[in-house]
Amino acid sequence: MKKSSLAGKKAPRELLVDIPKLVSSYYTEKPDPLEKSQQVSFGTSGHRGSSFDRAFNEDHILAISQAIVEYRTSQKITGPMYIGKDTHALSEPALRTAVEVFSANGLEIMLQDGMGYTPTPVISYSILTYNRARPRGHADGVVITPSHNPPKDGGFKYNPPNGGPADKEITTIIQDRANEIMRDGLKDVKRIPWERALKASTTNFYDYITPYVNDLENVVNMTAIGAAGIKIGVDPLGGAGIAYWEPISETYGLDLEVVNQAVDPTFSFMTVDHDGQIRMDCSSRYAMAGLIDMKDKFDIAFGNDPDFDRHGIVTPLLGLMNPNHFLSVAVWFLIQSRHHWMEDITIGKTVVTSAMIDRVVKSLGKTVTEVPVGFKWFVPGLLRSELGFGGEESAGASFLRKNGTTWTTDKDGFILDLLSAEILAVTGKDPSVHYQNLKGEFGEPFYGRSESPATREQRAVFNKLTPEMVEADSLAGEKIEAKLTKAPGNHADIGGLKIVTENGWVAVRPSGTEDIYKVYAESFKSQAHLEDILNEGQNIVQTLFDEKL
Repeated sequence: MKKSSLAGKKAPRELLVDIPKLVSSYYTEKPDPLEKSQQVSFGTSGHRGSSFDRAFNEDHILAISQAIVEYRTSQKITGPMYIGKDTHALSEPALRTAVEVFSANGLEIMLQDGMGYTPTPVISYSILTYNRARPRGHADGVVITPSHNPPKDGGFKYNPPNGGPADKEITTIIQDRANEIMRDGLKDVKRIPWERALKASTTNFYDYITPYVNDLENVVNMTAIGAAGIKIGVDPLGGAGIAYWEPISETYGLDLEVVNQAVDPTFSFMTVDHDGQIRMDCSSRYAMAGLIDMKDKFDIAFGNDPDFDRHGIVTPLLGLMNPNHFLSVAVWFLIQSRHHWMEDITIGKTVVTSAMIDRVVKSLGKTVTEVPVGFKWFVPGLLRSELGFGGEESAGASFLRKNGTTWTTDKDGFILDLLSAEILAVTGKDPSVHYQNLKGEFGEPFYGRSESPATREQRAVFNKLTPEMVEADSLAGEKIEAKLTKAPGNHADIGGLKIVTENGWVAVRPSGTEDIYKVYAESFKSQAHLEDILNEGQNIVQTLFDEKL
């Protein structure tokens, strides 16, 4: 994709979204329930869209909320519902709509004191903490966020009692019922006015911050970070975790500076991402340009996306670390420092995450559990404490408490941030230095991804793939060792194809929302070898298209 001339520069005024118009559209624009682009559609992490496109409007949230109520009833989920929102402009009206429906249906709901913001990992943490000692009457939750998407977008996620992102079986039930409710003119929706909902006996205002902050010492070595006196910089990117950093700093005696205190639904303080969009992507050097410019002021610095389920680590040596690089160091450090984890603990990664993790894990006598794209695949392993760590190349990860029990079953940007500080505090070297050492030991990986157009019919080909359909026996000059359409770690369909050689791999999968397919690749030989892998991977896909259509 061609880089925008605005990439890395402060967002100009003409790029800012019109917030009054956006919020007005949420209430006044009515989606056509028969138009696919305007229906409820749960992707890998909930329903997302913009009210400008009639893809995230009040009708959607009314229908989704009622469908969730009905799903809870069918599953006999009777505990409280923990509700969080991020700082996107559409999150507040969506929260109010959802509360009106949940209250009308008699659900016990938990809202942040003062109607503040609540990050995704804190909702997961709260669900699991409530459910831990209860054999029945379990809680679940909703997080209202479109993650790092542009300011015009809204998002709505459901987390069942396991605390993690709902799996496809659950989201399909909710999605289909929500669309049925919309087609039927919302007649089945129960709703009471906002004022009555707030005063209902089932509505609780809850301090999400203190329990989470006080418990952090049980998942990260906060004592070591405080004792080391390292200088830490934080850019919350105007996200839902902004009120957490001061309590964290005070509780653990950290030398921590929040460099950006702004909360602004236009996100006007952002630098523009690679494609000319305002996008709060903490793994993008363009979106994180402001913090990178200050890297020499701090021993370690980090940023997060608006719902704090992703992390971006900045060091004086390298600036913003590639997510794959930091995950490799995180795994290397955790395996050696978490002495109370089970001896046979495994490390989770997705099929498109760097093979550097495989090499590191193998060298330390552990095994990798490789799953399809989507954090939901890590939930069972984290819940059973069989996975010590689950991470994906898009800068999302979580790991177990120090005693080997579950912390969260959703991505947690806070603990990955703080882990980077623990690594520096305990070893005296920041994660980027350790990554240089890993390259010296295991070789330097060259990682890349690309996108290509694909019609709906072409994207459907991926659903029919079997390894036998790939006739090639070599990739970029190396013998093919594996052709995968199912993930090795859990034998679930990866929704595409992965081809592995001794020194490289390529994975191709269709987009769930756009007419494109994505190609991921890695080489442990050279940049030129990586380009060959990417090109040959695309050629293999094109051959499959030609043969199957």
